[in-house]
Amino acid sequence: MDKNLLKKGHICALLTVLVWSSTGISTKILLKSFSPIDIFFYRIIIAYAALLIIKPSFIKYKSIKEELTFIGAGISGITLFFMFNNTALVYTMASNVGVLASISPFITAVLSYIFLKDEELHSRFFAGFAISIIGIILIAYNGNCVLKLNPIGDIMAMLAAISWSVYSVLMKKISTYNYDVIISTRKIFFYGLVFLMPILILTGFKFNLEGFYSMPNLLNMLYLGIGASALCYITWNYSVTVIGAIKTSVYMYLQPIITIIMSSAILGERITYIAIMGVAFILSGIYFSERKTKLKLGRIMI
Repeated sequence: MDKNLLKKGHICALLTVLVWSSTGISTKILLKSFSPIDIFFYRIIIAYAALLIIKPSFIKYKSIKEELTFIGAGISGITLFFMFNNTALVYTMASNVGVLASISPFITAVLSYIFLKDEELHSRFFAGFAISIIGIILIAYNGNCVLKLNPIGDIMAMLAAISWSVYSVLMKKISTYNYDVIISTRKIFFYGLVFLMPILILTGFKFNLEGFYSMPNLLNMLYLGIGASALCYITWNYSVTVIGAIKTSVYMYLQPIITIIMSSAILGERITYIAIMGVAFILSGIYFSERKTKLKLGRIMI
């Protein structure tokens, strides 16, 4: 593949993660005026509208198998991911959510191996994952014992990471259909909205526009909808298409570090020794696993 194309894929993945590392902070601010379901709904509506304006074309139905792939991507990458992620931010720190998101590359690699046969997995891969699990436990302990937070937030954050891994693998499959990345991304958002509707009905959702009267709320919602959703999903999906699900997911390793720094600087969240130890274990496990992969299967490393 053309080197310039690969370079663009890596740059898009890096920029996407840099933006996503700050979304927990914006969401945390919005939670003062909106519920998790409110934020989710408005964010996706804004994103879908932006993508429709950018490219008002549609993908025609071809087969049930292809349609089910889009539906699965919409459910995992939109409906479930945002529900788990936004709920997690109600109960735990934005930095916790960012750190726990770092398990996603491990899960993506396993799912890619099982369903896409992208690469071979070795014993050190699983050993590295075990080391990272220790870090995840420390992070959860930090939130529960030090700051008296409900561990359900950390569990939700991990479920969000799992949902995202499923989405990344499905997106890799969708990339083989050779559709325009903007149009395919919007179709995924459409199905995410469709499967959000039952949740809206069950929770008694009502339009709450009063929160938008606040300029910080309006700007943060637009940032999440246009920047972090519409644009970043395009750049992420483009990266998955160009460099693959596993290489793209590797950039998620940067998220805990960026998120913790931003959360401390903007939200004033404490960086404790336990949190630092947790990050160290997670990143050590990632390095341990990926270094082995590099020695034996250098093709997947950045």
